[in-house]
Amino acid sequence: MSKKQILLIHTGGTISMAQDQNSGAVSPTGENPMVSQTSAMNDYAKLLVEAPFTLPSPHITPEHMLEIKRLIEKYYLESGIDGVVITHGTDTLEETAYFLDLTVRLSIPIVLTGAMRSSNEIGSDGLYNLISSVRVACCDEAYGKGVLVVLNDEIHTAVNVTKTHASNVSTFQSPQYGPIGIVTKGGVMFHHTPKLDLKYTLTETNKKVAILKSYAGMDSRLFSSLPELDFDGVVVEALGQGNLPPGTVEGIRHLIQNNIPVVLVSRCFNGIAQDIYGYEGGGRNLKELGVIFSNGLNGQKARIKLMIGLAQSTDHTYISNMFK
Repeated sequence: MSKKQILLIHTGGTISMAQDQNSGAVSPTGENPMVSQTSAMNDYAKLLVEAPFTLPSPHITPEHMLEIKRLIEKYYLESGIDGVVITHGTDTLEETAYFLDLTVRLSIPIVLTGAMRSSNEIGSDGLYNLISSVRVACCDEAYGKGVLVVLNDEIHTAVNVTKTHASNVSTFQSPQYGPIGIVTKGGVMFHHTPKLDLKYTLTETNKKVAILKSYAGMDSRLFSSLPELDFDGVVVEALGQGNLPPGTVEGIRHLIQNNIPVVLVSRCFNGIAQDIYGYEGGGRNLKELGVIFSNGLNGQKARIKLMIGLAQSTDHTYISNMFK
């Protein structure tokens, strides 16, 4: 059987870096060490390698995400690729994964991976994660499952996965849901099939969406400043099941009156925001004001979705329906 043709996109991150033996600082090297390791994957697939940029993940912007999307679509149309693997820094990996999950209209496997330890550290996990990801991208069962994230022998969906630990190699988890599959020496095994979101058309990333995290005693000043700063929308990481201090209500009302959508998520690690409590600033009060409740997304992914939604329409009903 002929090998599958996989597009391998290197974008930077710890997986592409090395540790200075004198200072201990981890930083980019002259050449991405993963590029020189391409031969290690030749037993699994025929690789087409691209490196559109080499950036630490805090430097990644929605414009870079759109560039990756366009590169995938270009290769699919011109080369008929069977799958995609993207190496990426872990800090914003989940955001790029979710962006691609919402905007790439292809059923071929698209897998993101990274590393928590640089290429020359003891216990480096980059090459192992990369080989695992190529194996998943070559797997027939990975077709039609949306964008996947593969690290530490686990396969996660873009919509549920999040970075949960600052330095541990098992940092990527899917709270409440868990991975949908595993990678073993014997093969790739899926035990769940995810429910996929709608896809959205996106040609530019020109909408500004802020994230505000709630805290005890918070008032309206940050909310009221957003229109003056030309923000198009805001995601609020609310307390508990979706509640805010009463001092924020006037600012929330001001945003909605100015047609700036307010999407609410919970700042809690598990659970979802709901319109339960009826007091001032409670979820039911906020829902009556026109706040949109997101069904289980974390703040950073709700921001990606709102940014994409605002590129489609500024209609409140349309945006609200996106998050149901």
